[in-house]
Amino acid sequence: MSMLENFLPAFLEEVVGDRFGRYSKYIIQDRAIPDVRDGLKPVQRRILYAMYDAGNTPDKPYRKSAKTVGDVMGNYHPHGDSPIYEGMVRMAQPWKMGHVLVDGHGNWGSQDDDPAAAMRYTEARLSPIAMELMRDIEKRTVQFKDNFDNTAKEPVVLPARFPNLLVNGVSGISAGFATEIPPHNLREVIDACIALMEKPGLTLEEIRLFIKGPDFPTGGIIMGEEGIREAYETGKGRIYLRSKTEIETLRGGKQQIIVTEIPYQVVKSRLVSAMENIRLEKKVDGIAEVRDESGRNGLRIVVELKKDADAQGILAYLLKKTDLQVTYNFNMVAIVNRAPRQLGLKAMLDAYIAHQREVVTYRTQYELEKLEDRAHVLEGLVKALNILDEVIEAIKASKNRQDAQNNLQWMFGFTERQADAILTLQLYRLTNLEITSLQKELDEIQKKITVLRGILESDKKLIALIRKELLEIREKYGIDRRSVIQDEVEELKVNLEVLVAQEDVLVTLSHEGYIKRTSMLSFTRSGGEREGSGVKEGDYIKHLFEVDTLQNLLIFTQRGQYFLLPVHQIPEFKWKDNGTALVNVIPLAKEDRIVSVVPLRSFDEEPELTLVFVTKRGQVKRTELKDYETKRTGAVAACKLGDGDEVLSVTVSRGRQEILLLTKQGMAIRFAESEVNAMGRVAAGVRGINLKEDDEVVAALWVEGEEGEILAVSDLGYGKRSLLLDYPLQSRGGKGLQTFEFKEGKRVKPNGSRLVGGVHCKEPVPLLAVTKEGRMHSFSSEAAPLAERKSVGKALAHVDKNDEIVDLFVKE
Repeated sequence: MSMLENFLPAFLEEVVGDRFGRYSKYIIQDRAIPDVRDGLKPVQRRILYAMYDAGNTPDKPYRKSAKTVGDVMGNYHPHGDSPIYEGMVRMAQPWKMGHVLVDGHGNWGSQDDDPAAAMRYTEARLSPIAMELMRDIEKRTVQFKDNFDNTAKEPVVLPARFPNLLVNGVSGISAGFATEIPPHNLREVIDACIALMEKPGLTLEEIRLFIKGPDFPTGGIIMGEEGIREAYETGKGRIYLRSKTEIETLRGGKQQIIVTEIPYQVVKSRLVSAMENIRLEKKVDGIAEVRDESGRNGLRIVVELKKDADAQGILAYLLKKTDLQVTYNFNMVAIVNRAPRQLGLKAMLDAYIAHQREVVTYRTQYELEKLEDRAHVLEGLVKALNILDEVIEAIKASKNRQDAQNNLQWMFGFTERQADAILTLQLYRLTNLEITSLQKELDEIQKKITVLRGILESDKKLIALIRKELLEIREKYGIDRRSVIQDEVEELKVNLEVLVAQEDVLVTLSHEGYIKRTSMLSFTRSGGEREGSGVKEGDYIKHLFEVDTLQNLLIFTQRGQYFLLPVHQIPEFKWKDNGTALVNVIPLAKEDRIVSVVPLRSFDEEPELTLVFVTKRGQVKRTELKDYETKRTGAVAACKLGDGDEVLSVTVSRGRQEILLLTKQGMAIRFAESEVNAMGRVAAGVRGINLKEDDEVVAALWVEGEEGEILAVSDLGYGKRSLLLDYPLQSRGGKGLQTFEFKEGKRVKPNGSRLVGGVHCKEPVPLLAVTKEGRMHSFSSEAAPLAERKSVGKALAHVDKNDEIVDLFVKE
């Protein structure tokens, strides 16, 4: 027989699947998930039972932890000593358990995540409330099973005379399942248990009258009534835990934030470090110092603020950016009948009540058997004492003890148990007093038997007994609620003033798309001349704004999109520097370009403000400014455009002016802005002017009243001014009036073939014209002759042959 024939073929998928399946089953059932009845994981149950079995109880001195860990590992839990000791440490830490189950002596760690001392140094014993988990265990109340090597017995579940699963909570991760059950208030949970026992049909809303929500040992504020309700209904839900804070005012007008309670499972030292880092990195202007003043009097973190700092704003920022406020996700999974189940609150209470019914029933049966056995013996003794002489005669006539026992049984009808008790009776029991006491004991026992039988026969009496015992525990161990519950989740709004120091700055945006922010100090040091701003060769400043760091810029593109750019996010440069490409600051598409920039402080500062869009195809759209409020950093749709259309300009308006549109072919139309009704953000707008073929709008001017002139400039640098009076108010959508006459003919010097722009001027306006070849021509609006509406104009800028003006704008 060859060696290969000893092996059977196996598929890796099947082998791994089978092994992992068994491993998962073990992890879920016997390691990470608690039993719904006593709320304990196997390691916790084994630690508590080992301590109880070894007599390591609250009435005895503390015992070395290493001895307990050794007992648990040697008798019940065949795993490493680390997980056993870690389980023991957790049960001794009052900031993790609602009621500690292990009474620790020595260094058992801290809220700063300091580890406990090694098990050879620490000592422990069961806490008084842990004895309530064990109570009645010796009265056959729970099943026992063989330990791993069949040398001892261990309980499958503890009697758990109080609802430990909800009171102490639990968290664990297994294969495919995790559990997160928060601690609750002992009094509330017991009250709910009693109410549900007495009236099993209670709804969740009625149970919620008793259990308001979790009660964390670290206190804090719980926000989110909706999350609690959802969790109690389904087993899953989210709440927010906020630290308990107050703002103190010191002498000299300074303030400080005092933190006295932090959220459950937050490591205090990491929280303090996170707040200190915010101070060091100057993410918030106004924190002077962060101190941890915790000590014997409890937790106390102090955030000292600089004078005139916004305490409420800084607190809101800290709550938002650190673990001063955290989310807590319920995931209430427990083992029910050897299988994991996600449970709501009522299902958990029902499971606990069913367990208590079982425990108390088994205990009553056990006590009843003991008492019935004792009553049986007492009945035999009383009967024997009544016929004492005959009994003594029979014993004397017997050969030996066994014979005497047999004789008593057949002569007088005693049972074997009674005959044995008579033979072991001591002579002093024959006194009158003892005979009376035996009868008295029998009467008392029979009364107790009647009571116990009543409990077993009546569900009402059984519930009354469980209720009485639960109320005793409630009275003895109940504590006041530590966490405050708040129905609404407060939205944390951090004002920009907290994050950014207010400073007046200059922002420039060049034609080629270079942007920079410059402090007024740098601007002054550079000579204080606006013309002296640094730009690359051939580039020029197109937009210049005097703003402050708390403002925003709305940047509109020709493709109908916009970006919201906070001024403080624009990189800072010296006035002589070129700045950085705009694409480094906002994700502007390569083929897109900026047409308008609107600085603003807030979207709701003036409710009547609107944005007016004008496109090259003559569409006009007006939309309320507040519709453009956004939290997005990317491009947002600002205006719907037709095929081949582009946004020409975007202007902030109050809706009370008039619009004058100039077209490439020299047409102009003037109409009231109110003719354009306000519409949605992504609307396409309405027709402002009816354009001829190949014509397009080149300028949108804002006019009011009859003052001023309209300057129009052609591509060859010719321009003229006409009185605003020459442009009567029309209805929007018309063809408009001619505003410029182009010279035609072979012998005539041309004045241009199209208009490139126009300006409304009431007083001299400095203008800059830029040609295709990159040449720049500065001139004043006063240089243009005042002429009729339909006139040929005069050369304002010298444009070379084969060159033409492509851009015209007012110099800032």
